[in-house]
Amino acid sequence: MSIPADYAERVYAGVLGKSIGVYLGRPFEGWTYERIQEQLGDINYYVHDKLDVPLIVTDDDISGTFTFIRALDDFNANPKISAKNIGHSWLNYIIEKRSILWWGGMGNSTEHTAFLRLKNGVEAPMSGSEKMNGKVVAEQIGAQIFIDGWALVSPGNPDQAARLATEAASVSHDGEAVYGAVVLAVMESMAFIETDMNSLIDKALTYIPTDSIITKLIDDVRKWHAIESDWRATRETIAANYGYDKFGGNCHMVPNHALIIHSLLHGEDDFSDTMKIINTCGWDTDCNSGNVGCLMGIKNGLAGIDSGALKGLDWRGPVADRIYVPTAEGSRGISDCVREAVSIAQLGQRVAGDEPISPKDAAQFHFSFPGSVQGFLITGGVGEAVNVEGYSQLGSRSLEISSQGEVHCGSPVFSPSKEVTDYFQKRGYGLMASPRVHSGQVLRARCVGADNLSVSLYLRSFGNSDEVLTIYGDTVTLSAGNSNELLLTVPKEANPVFEVGIKVEGTGKLYLDWLTWEGTPDVTFTRPEHKGSAKDAPTMWRNAWINAVDSLTGWQESFRLVQNEGVGLIMQGTRDWKDYEVTADVTPHLAKRAGIAARVQGLGRYYSLELKSDNKVQLVEVLHDETVLAETEFVWEFGQTMELSLKVHGDQLTGSINGQSLVTANSSTFSDGAIGLLIEEGRSATNTVSVKPVS
Repeated sequence: MSIPADYAERVYAGVLGKSIGVYLGRPFEGWTYERIQEQLGDINYYVHDKLDVPLIVTDDDISGTFTFIRALDDFNANPKISAKNIGHSWLNYIIEKRSILWWGGMGNSTEHTAFLRLKNGVEAPMSGSEKMNGKVVAEQIGAQIFIDGWALVSPGNPDQAARLATEAASVSHDGEAVYGAVVLAVMESMAFIETDMNSLIDKALTYIPTDSIITKLIDDVRKWHAIESDWRATRETIAANYGYDKFGGNCHMVPNHALIIHSLLHGEDDFSDTMKIINTCGWDTDCNSGNVGCLMGIKNGLAGIDSGALKGLDWRGPVADRIYVPTAEGSRGISDCVREAVSIAQLGQRVAGDEPISPKDAAQFHFSFPGSVQGFLITGGVGEAVNVEGYSQLGSRSLEISSQGEVHCGSPVFSPSKEVTDYFQKRGYGLMASPRVHSGQVLRARCVGADNLSVSLYLRSFGNSDEVLTIYGDTVTLSAGNSNELLLTVPKEANPVFEVGIKVEGTGKLYLDWLTWEGTPDVTFTRPEHKGSAKDAPTMWRNAWINAVDSLTGWQESFRLVQNEGVGLIMQGTRDWKDYEVTADVTPHLAKRAGIAARVQGLGRYYSLELKSDNKVQLVEVLHDETVLAETEFVWEFGQTMELSLKVHGDQLTGSINGQSLVTANSSTFSDGAIGLLIEEGRSATNTVSVKPVS
């Protein structure tokens, strides 16, 4: 089946609907209908302020949905990808006890149970099977909440959506949980080409057993809806027949699936009404609301989400496209709905054999979809940022920035503050992220003037005491009707960068066509010089590293890595990094191996230069399993400091110690990725890590 002409925009609407739904339901997840009515009333508004919590949060629904679909990219957009393949991607992107999943323990958290199976060598789908984990554990809600991405890459292709959903769900779940996931995936897939809700449900039912509980509950909910127009009455009937008390576990999929079907029927094709019903009904509100929001976004598009304005409801403005996706791929931690939508649409097009889209020459910020702002907000001064038609050289839309005197309009590229980072760490889903911009790279932006204004690029970074530094590029006078390209080379003192944007001086409007950055960084990572007390020592420089070791501290050194079992990594960088040389001083104090890594794409995808405890140095390729590309004898001792360098240039890999080239190899497995330090069962110390371009 051919890809619909409006495919990418509909994917964006689905991603946006998913995010809105999660943010709506997250603050009161697990509440009953009665408690919601008593304390909040009907949910036709964001309640975060009322409950004193942030709107934009780290959440398993968002992280899992937009992470697990990356397995398709890791396996060359193969539509025949298997549960085993997807399980490997789990191990690649999930940092144990720190990212994506609810780490509730074996037999208590279904996803944690499946992860432990995978970690211990049990391949999917056995990792999620009823045979291994029991019926109750296998039928909890997780298979359903992570499923949307597989539908988004299958527009109008229910066979593919059902197969991919089955494979993905089977990594961690079985039985009725898989059937529920398949129902939603098929409905979302068909929503690209079918607008009638009952037709979507009819089609989905053809993909699951007729004698399943899911089939029966859908038949029941449709029957109750046909005879009762009051959604509250139907909710009571659902609670009486399919309530939590009828099923075991912490959050069974069946009761929540019933509420999803119920809201889709009673919502009468209205995004706002449907979201009100699914959230007000209670139970697993963020999960249910996220699935419903995605489906409604796909089916009715952006116009359906924006129709809330007729009721005085602004679903998009407070969100501003912002999402957090903390995983082992740190540069995806701070993201936005447009970025994730384009990534998913590209996957869907590759799976279909089409040429993937690349808006405005793959600019980082391009504002290509109606209403999209990609996290750009006024962060200083009085003004406004809105998406408008026109004023674009390579597309059809741009970001209109209005100013009354002087404004800063920017978007985050890393965690915006220590307070934000600490908050999410304490709540259980840490905001793990690496900066997307580094010193030595060049920021570029194209602006079009509507009025005579002075404009410049700016960036914000954390200083030696975590103070905010603002750095500006050259100021350009932008005349009405003319365009200019702005430039800013990121200086060495900007580390880590957490925001990029446009400074406007004057009163009037301009149009930001795109903003991007390019080039390999020239950057040094080390402990900042800090003259204050230990109590107020800076932390954001270390928070910029993705931590996948048991302990990451610094005593007399910048980085002390401790790993009790297996291999641990700390990582920083992006998939924009291709050809470079990473150098670090490494002092193993006790270790089976220690070293550095390049072109890191997660915990199970990278090249490494490793010191082995048997007096060997190895050049290793890790693609789930390990392959030694080259090795040689090298005598070293615990406590000895050595300078390790790994150069990656095209297919050529060169490993050096103390300036001497020792191992070389050729490999085309990875063409890009971050850098890292690694340790196996022991402790190592590093003071300085540097990355430099190679010609």
